[in-house]
Amino acid sequence: MNLNAEESKETKKEKAARNNPFQNNGGIGGGKKPKGNGFKFNIYWVYILLFVGLIGMQFFAMKSNPNEITQQDFIVNFVSDSLKRHDIDKIVIVNQKFAEVYLSATALKKPEYNDVKGTNFGGDSKGPHYRFNIGTLQVFEEKMKDAQAKMSPKEWLKCQYVDRTDWADGLLSWLPMIIMVALFYFLFIRRSGGVGGGAGGGGGIFNIGRSKAQLFDKDDRVTTTFNDVAGLDEAKEEIMEIVDFLKNPKKYTKLGGKIPKGALLIGPPGTGKTLLAKAVAGEAQVPFFSISGSDFVEMFVGVGASRVRDLFRQAKEKSPCIIFIDEIDAIGRARGKGMMQNNDERENTLNQLLVEMDGFSSDTAVILLAATNRPDVLDSALMRPGRFDRQISVDKPDVKGREAIFKVHLKNKTLGPDVDAAKLALQTPGFAGAEIANVCNEAALIAARHNKERIEMKDFQDAVDRTIGGLEKKNKIISPEEKRIVAYHEAGHAVCGWFLEHADPLVKVTIVPRGVAALGYAQYLPKEQYLYTVEQLNDTMCMTLGGRAAEEIIFGKISTGAQSDLQHITKLSYSMVTVYGMNAKVGNVSFYDPNNEYGFTKPYSDHTAELIDEEVRQIIAKSYERTKQLLTEHKVALETIAQELLSKEVLFQADLERLIGKRPYDIPTEEATPTTEIAATEETPTDNTPSIDSSTDGNTTTTTDTTQNPA
Repeated sequence: MNLNAEESKETKKEKAARNNPFQNNGGIGGGKKPKGNGFKFNIYWVYILLFVGLIGMQFFAMKSNPNEITQQDFIVNFVSDSLKRHDIDKIVIVNQKFAEVYLSATALKKPEYNDVKGTNFGGDSKGPHYRFNIGTLQVFEEKMKDAQAKMSPKEWLKCQYVDRTDWADGLLSWLPMIIMVALFYFLFIRRSGGVGGGAGGGGGIFNIGRSKAQLFDKDDRVTTTFNDVAGLDEAKEEIMEIVDFLKNPKKYTKLGGKIPKGALLIGPPGTGKTLLAKAVAGEAQVPFFSISGSDFVEMFVGVGASRVRDLFRQAKEKSPCIIFIDEIDAIGRARGKGMMQNNDERENTLNQLLVEMDGFSSDTAVILLAATNRPDVLDSALMRPGRFDRQISVDKPDVKGREAIFKVHLKNKTLGPDVDAAKLALQTPGFAGAEIANVCNEAALIAARHNKERIEMKDFQDAVDRTIGGLEKKNKIISPEEKRIVAYHEAGHAVCGWFLEHADPLVKVTIVPRGVAALGYAQYLPKEQYLYTVEQLNDTMCMTLGGRAAEEIIFGKISTGAQSDLQHITKLSYSMVTVYGMNAKVGNVSFYDPNNEYGFTKPYSDHTAELIDEEVRQIIAKSYERTKQLLTEHKVALETIAQELLSKEVLFQADLERLIGKRPYDIPTEEATPTTEIAATEETPTDNTPSIDSSTDGNTTTTTDTTQNPA
């Protein structure tokens, strides 16, 4: 009974293997090859056998090698000799160059011809037995005529004339060409993957127009699932609906719904767009093609369009299926934009992609997923419904999303009892999924560096500091005077942030050098907000100028340490005037141009440009005077914090409450203790507040630093 069951199972496996289109396939599917040690046919065996056969025919033929004699010996010893001349059976003139002499069977019985009658393998040879060069045919015939002049014409030796082609001579004449072809084959075709390698193989020279997409099917299962994707609930829900449509289409078609043609994943780098596509490949029970946008780009004309056609041809053969193109902006840039010369090859590739996605023959069940972090440069024809029916935003996660992402990355870590994913999420606003994964890995490396058996909360906080400020410069030599300037600079930031109503709550201030240029920095924990008022932006500018103002108040001079602060407020002030319409003189206008529609021209006059510059300077000047006035009023607090920084080098929110009292407008940031470092994401200052080239993002930590030098 069990034996029959096993035979039945084996029969099902064999039948499935016969019906599996991906089995024993060396193309894009990466099919598995049959196992075993049996003989495998190789075309090179045929070449070897042919070569050996030709050599054998040349050197081991069943014939004698004729004795080489001279023309004079032949005439004297055979033609002129009346006895020997009767031993000759025939004379064959070959190609009018040499003569072959054949002896009769009776003559071969004579002892004097024993040296010419044998063959390579024994037996009597049928000839030729002698051979000689005739020189010029006309001269040879005259010599034969003179030697036989005294004989009757009936006794003359008759000559036969033949034209013969020697294959060895022909092979030698073609040998250079054969060598060149062989070198070309091995250098350019074999090394690049062969002629028939299929897409996704080597991409040989004859295979350059084939798609390089990698196919994942039931034989090549991806292990990533939707359970591995956290913090992207809305995006995951829309993607899961597409996968569910492929698994259960009747659920939607009975209501008249149609499968979406495509979905475009849009979001900043590191937010999990590619991870979401991997989860689709792991969850979908249909073939999944994965390719990068740069794989369509080649230096040869027409290759990109050819690869697009080949990709969709393969996808249609395996439909229903999913195609994922990562970094689609490599081929999807808007056509005809800008003053520079357009790339016709890239536009041809884009045109072919548009036709395949929604052309006359685009009625197959092929869904296109694509990812980009630059949707502003994509062509409008690519973005329209019918091609990308859904544009799914994959933003940086909020505090709940970050907590879920931490839980995913902490699963395989050995953690201490004090590690809390919720606290880590609060301490890392603005972190994307890739940054959170990096923090978890850095924490594990730091714990291992200190020979710990578990990863503690302190290790995670050190890892966040490492991510924000870079590597700590323990051996960096700073003079006492420079260290004092840095301490008062950072104390100025801390005091301004403490006594300004709309400033972000302070988390940490340090004068420990980190990274390439930062001699110190202050961290603030912003609120989860997306809109800013003029008062909030003004307070932010004052807080950023606190370091420069403190230097002027205490030392009566300024340093280069405020470089990044000045860059921040310059971009912010220009954004207030030219982007957000927050200036009375310039008015409610916005010159924001994310798609570069204006090119190299300005959308305003020179007079307006002068007005913008003047208003920006006035905004910065007013903020600077306000900052100096604030620090003058709280000079005692400034001195207290600076001296404490010189003593401890690192201060937290609890330390400031102990030194100068509670913040007047404070809402508690989180449970912080003086013995733990509360760290948060370092972003460029322009990411924390609106700027001329980035949208408002409240999910970042304001980090001000003291740079070493203007460079």
